Amino acid sequence: MIGMSLLSFLVLTLIAVVVAAVMHYGVRYRFLEGMDAFFGKAALAWLGGWLGSPVFGHWLWNVENVYIVPAILGAGVPVMLIVLSEKAVMKMLAGRPPEAIPAGVGRKAA
Repeated sequence: MIGMSLLSFLVLTLIAVVVAAVMHYGVRYRFLEGMDAFFGKAALAWLGGWLGSPVFGHWLWNVENVYIVPAILGAGVPVMLIVLSEKAVMKMLAGRPPEAIPAGVGRKAA
């Protein structure tokens, strides 16, 4: 799908926008707020949808040389992985909250 038609591009864009909207607004699976986070998810979903058929295979419905189910799966996976990795990095950088540290380990008992 390197040399795709305009209609294939539009089908992939529609799939990416729908997947990004469901993840960002429907499920509310997000790290950042606002429209810039939504557009970032849409761009990442487009790339994932583009790679969906080569990775997941060519099966079920084909619209303008875009296989719909593998494109949806491919669009959802990178969006979930990026949000998950952002949350994991922030949790790692934040460290443990003071309430989770037992008394006597660098903290006085109240």
